[in-house]
Amino acid sequence: MTRDEELLLEQVTSAHRERGVDGAIRSHPAWHDLDDEGRREAFEATVVLRQLEAALDPRGQSSTVRALLARIGG
Repeated sequence: MTRDEELLLEQVTSAHRERGVDGAIRSHPAWHDLDDEGRREAFEATVVLRQLEAALDPRGQSSTVRALLARIGG
């Protein structure tokens, strides 16, 4: 994996996502720069990262779960 591919993977696996003016969550721009194999690697890495986040959280919640609960008011 090249340094550029590693950077794209790091960007894509972060929990931060931009929102459109309508509030819709947008995919990270780096996602579109990855090839199919890079997207598979990003998915697998994201699963592991969210499991680690949940393991470290007192309530067992990942950043994705916390963001979703905040969005629906839970």
